[in-house]
Amino acid sequence: MKHRVVITGMGVVCPLGHSADQLWNGLMSGQSGADYTTLFDASTFPTQFDAEVKGFDLSRCVQRYDLHKDGNRGTQFALGACVQACRQAGIDIETDAPTDGINRQRMGIYLGAGEGPVNFEPFFEALIGGWDEQARQVNWPRWTQVALSGLSAQNELEQEPNMPAAHLALLTGARGVTRSCLTACAASTQAVGEAAMLIRHGKAEIMIAGGAHSMIHPLGVTGFNRLTALSTRNDSPQTASRPFSATRDGFVIGEGGAVVILETLESARKRGATILAEVIGFGSSNDAFRVTDMHDQARGACQALRAAIKDADLTIEDIDYISTHGTSTVENDAVETLAIKTVFGQQAYNVPCSSPKSQMGHLIAATGCAELITCVKAIHEQTLPPTMNLNDPDPKLDLDYVPNAPRKAAVEIALNESFGFGGQNNVVIIKRYHEDSEG
Repeated sequence: MKHRVVITGMGVVCPLGHSADQLWNGLMSGQSGADYTTLFDASTFPTQFDAEVKGFDLSRCVQRYDLHKDGNRGTQFALGACVQACRQAGIDIETDAPTDGINRQRMGIYLGAGEGPVNFEPFFEALIGGWDEQARQVNWPRWTQVALSGLSAQNELEQEPNMPAAHLALLTGARGVTRSCLTACAASTQAVGEAAMLIRHGKAEIMIAGGAHSMIHPLGVTGFNRLTALSTRNDSPQTASRPFSATRDGFVIGEGGAVVILETLESARKRGATILAEVIGFGSSNDAFRVTDMHDQARGACQALRAAIKDADLTIEDIDYISTHGTSTVENDAVETLAIKTVFGQQAYNVPCSSPKSQMGHLIAATGCAELITCVKAIHEQTLPPTMNLNDPDPKLDLDYVPNAPRKAAVEIALNESFGFGGQNNVVIIKRYHEDSEG
């Protein structure tokens, strides 16, 4: 027996706000999450702006803040998003002895979570302090002495990408299957898709799925700058992310956490949970090409798209909206457009597609789940989020990208696609849930 998988809760902490409603309202009102960098001094960097989460305080969200106070930024965003999602789904995280009747052994976690930031100052102080200039090598006993005086063992532990899931387990009491992946920018879409498959095949009844990441630190920004992946439009951060535009010059790095609650339809009905949408398809592939470049014929992206559509038992005519990866890099937007045209043929011109990254920035490992949440909202509100800053379209990219303003539309089925470094491609398809539907 294959179980139907539904979404019963969702939460997000991102540059456009600290809830799904705030994210959606920001998209609808044309807001931008981009501004000049405040988390470190970026004045000497080629890119001096980003999309930061502002004003978030985890201590206002969780009762046992002492258990989570050492979590890195991504972990704290994931916790905030998880609290929202659990409350919406009716999962009791407020008491030591939950009264929701959920078997915690059948409730699991799957996060696409990024590594935490290096504690730069004490790390480099240890390198400098441990260097023996005369011997031209590191004096390791001296390095250790300096490192112990400045580095925190707990903070070093919190850098591990499995730690956000560990914190969510502490928060929720989930003791079922727990997985973490870091497939770059495709991570949280993979997490949601594979979590849905675990539920479909009876490995869990409920999964807390999503992603968390913050790479807004000197090492993260340096890496993307050296890859020329970031926009350097320092004179106008708010308009720098311009997917599918002829003048696009890179993405705007962001941060955040996004979580959805997935469960079997039987479980949701038994608990009386409100069903927000149904997950009906998942496709995953790898380009097997290059670490930083998508295959020029979009072979991996096409494979993932076709796999998701087949898994959902749909045809290309059934898709009402595509939430694109839409990073605003020259390569991604061109190859992604090619993938949609290759898979959908002439139907590609009839399917609107847009990029929320044009407003919220690129949340790296958290971005796919955040965009899936916008797909759920699009279905509920019968409105498509726009691709902002699309004032000078690239003539080679000629699909309907919903430019510059939201659009009312009939949306029953939405497809969310994410593509990441390493050739990772993941696609999730959701649809409106109908109470009388049997399949």
